[in-house]
Amino acid sequence: MRVRIIFLLKNKGGYVPFYHQFLLARLAGELLADTQFAGREDFHFSGLKGQTKISKSGLHFYSSRITLVLASSDVELADCLLQRLFEQRNTEIGMLQLEPEAVEREWLPEFKDESVKCICISPIVLMEPTSNEQLAKKFISPETDAFSDMLYESTMSRMEKSGAYSAEQIASFFRFQVVPDKTYLQRIREGEKKFARIYPIYNQDAKSEVRGYTFPFTLYCAPEVQEFLFTSGIGYFTHKGFGMLDISNADLTRKTEIYHFTESRQMSQASR
Repeated sequence: MRVRIIFLLKNKGGYVPFYHQFLLARLAGELLADTQFAGREDFHFSGLKGQTKISKSGLHFYSSRITLVLASSDVELADCLLQRLFEQRNTEIGMLQLEPEAVEREWLPEFKDESVKCICISPIVLMEPTSNEQLAKKFISPETDAFSDMLYESTMSRMEKSGAYSAEQIASFFRFQVVPDKTYLQRIREGEKKFARIYPIYNQDAKSEVRGYTFPFTLYCAPEVQEFLFTSGIGYFTHKGFGMLDISNADLTRKTEIYHFTESRQMSQASR
C-alpha cells in the first residue's frame, strides 16, 4: 500500500536540512512508540515534497501544501501511523510547522512485464555500516554487476524474512538487474553534479554514515519482485527513509483516491 500524506504549511519559508529523512524516521518512531507496532521496520517513506529554495540552512518550503509518500506491506501498521499523526493536528519537522490535512491512496499499475523504468524518490543504500563504515561509504558504479548483485542479495533476504514467499518462489526470482539511464549519468557527470552522496544514519543518538544513490534506471526482475520493491523499498534502511522507488512518468498516469483509514481518524478531523 502506498499513500500520499498532504500537510498544510503554516509557516512559509520554514526549512528542514537538505537530507531530512532522519527527522521523519524519528517522528514515525515516536508515533508508533506505545503501540503494538513499536520497533517495526516494514514501512518506508519519501522526503517532503513541495515548492522549495535551497540555502545554507537547508530546504525552505514556500508552497501552501507539502506532501509525503508512505508505503507499507502492512495496512494495519500504516493505519496506526496515520491515525496517530492526524491525532496530533500540528506537527513540527525541523523548522516546519505542519498540519495534516488529507491522505490519498496511490494506485500502482499491475506489474506484468519483466522490466519497469524506475526513478528514486529517496536514495538507495547498498550496504550497512555495521562492521565497516568506510566500506559502506565506498562508491560502487551502478553500471557494474556488483551494484545489481548487492541489491539482489538484500532484496531476496528481505523477501524471505517477510514470510510472504515460499523457498521455491525465492529460488525462482533469480533474474535481477539494474540498468542505469546512461544519458542521465553522462549529463550529471558533464555538469559536475552528483548522483551518489554520503548521508547520515541515526540509531537512537548514534550517528553513522552511508552512501546513497539517486538516478533513473530500468529494473529487470519478476513482477512479484517489482511489486515488493515498490511497496517495501529497495536496499537497506528503508524504514529510515531510504530506497523509495516510483515509476518513470508516473505523475502522467497516476490514479489516486481519498484514503479512509479509521473511523477514529475521521472523527478527529470532524472535530476540528
